[in-house]
Amino acid sequence: MAEVLPIETSTLGDRSHLAHDGEFAVVVDPQRDTDRVTALAEREGVRITHVAETHIHNDYVSGGLALSRAVGAAYLVNGADPVRFDREPVGDGDVIQVGRAIRLRVVATPGHTFSHLSYVLETEGRPTGVFTGGSLLFGSTGRPDLLGPDNTGKLARAQHASVRRLARELPDSAQIFPTHGFGSFCAATQAQAAASTIGREKQVNPALTLGEQAYAEALLAGLDAYPAYYAHMGPANLAGPDNADLAPPERAGPDQIRRRIESGEWVVDLRDRVAFAAGFVPGTFSFPLDGSFASYLGWVLPWGTPLTLLGETPQQVAQAQRELVRIGIDRPAAAATGQPGQWSGGQPLATLRLARFGDLATAGPENVAVLDVRRALEWAGGHVAGAVHIPFSDLPRRAGEIPPGEVWVYCRTGYRSTVAASILAAAGRPAISIDDEFGNAEAAGLTLTRNDGQSKETTR
Repeated sequence: MAEVLPIETSTLGDRSHLAHDGEFAVVVDPQRDTDRVTALAEREGVRITHVAETHIHNDYVSGGLALSRAVGAAYLVNGADPVRFDREPVGDGDVIQVGRAIRLRVVATPGHTFSHLSYVLETEGRPTGVFTGGSLLFGSTGRPDLLGPDNTGKLARAQHASVRRLARELPDSAQIFPTHGFGSFCAATQAQAAASTIGREKQVNPALTLGEQAYAEALLAGLDAYPAYYAHMGPANLAGPDNADLAPPERAGPDQIRRRIESGEWVVDLRDRVAFAAGFVPGTFSFPLDGSFASYLGWVLPWGTPLTLLGETPQQVAQAQRELVRIGIDRPAAAATGQPGQWSGGQPLATLRLARFGDLATAGPENVAVLDVRRALEWAGGHVAGAVHIPFSDLPRRAGEIPPGEVWVYCRTGYRSTVAASILAAAGRPAISIDDEFGNAEAAGLTLTRNDGQSKETTR
């Protein structure tokens, strides 16, 4: 029998998988930092003979090519994908033997992309699971809009048909092993279960409970913005990514940090937002390592801009590097560790006020500029009356739309509001970050409205 082990990348909301029979293994959709994969194979005492891609990924740089070369494995990629490297081309109906006990049967499942594949895991001659990538997810499917609006409708219909094909051809007992759906913006909605089967999905998945038209309408209505760095992932994966370089960056002293800030480069403070607020080097941006650090930084960082990392410890910098190589930000220009007083060279530090929704109610939202930096669907579901809406990803180019004076910034949890407040502070705008759950806003005495202007009971 085969054992399937997930390799979590929680900050990107994805899972890679290693399946083995005790001797030979296949890896599906590996992330860029492949040392995690080879370490797992070593612990299990198995040899990786195959690496498989379900699709050309949009949300991360694949480690598949580098891993296959490092371990001497066959690299399975759809023969229809115009990649610029050698691989073992596969397509619908192909069967791949992995060792003696595992077979993979290739199933074309277009929808997330046109050339998307799933791999049915067969042990002892029967299907026991399926690696579904961005097709069939736990209670959801992969989003069909990442290849542009002209393709969205076609891909949504193809996604519906692909999921139904899997449900039709596989037994209810077959386990589902998706890549997306655990926080990735590649998923239409996020998983509400830790595991699932074909049988369970027949009961709960909209692609299997709704007709094509109803499914497509519901799917498209629920889609919101996705990170800007996605535009660079497909080309990188088609070209064939090199090994990730995780060597420590050049060390930056106070003078170099100041020169980089003054020249328009990005200097990012990795400490938690409370520590940042207490004192930071003027002109630096707050991107704490908790939360979806790489997704949010990659969303707003002008692509190709040199990046310097500031962390309390070398471990923080190394963690940030690991997360950034996954989205193609390969080498920080420099880094520094310690405390902000060391990074500023003794120059005065800036501070940022962190507030609660109750503080905003006391100040009176009608008396200050209130900025909502959540995404469009979050805003539409309810927001503070009178607030200005600029998604945090648009803030660097739209900050001029904010009314003059002190700006009170909020999001859903406080992460994006602190990022936004640091961006405003670097531009010379006084800002206060509401470090609070949006679900507390109404109880704090604030009036919430929807886009139609009606008052709304907050249930978040």
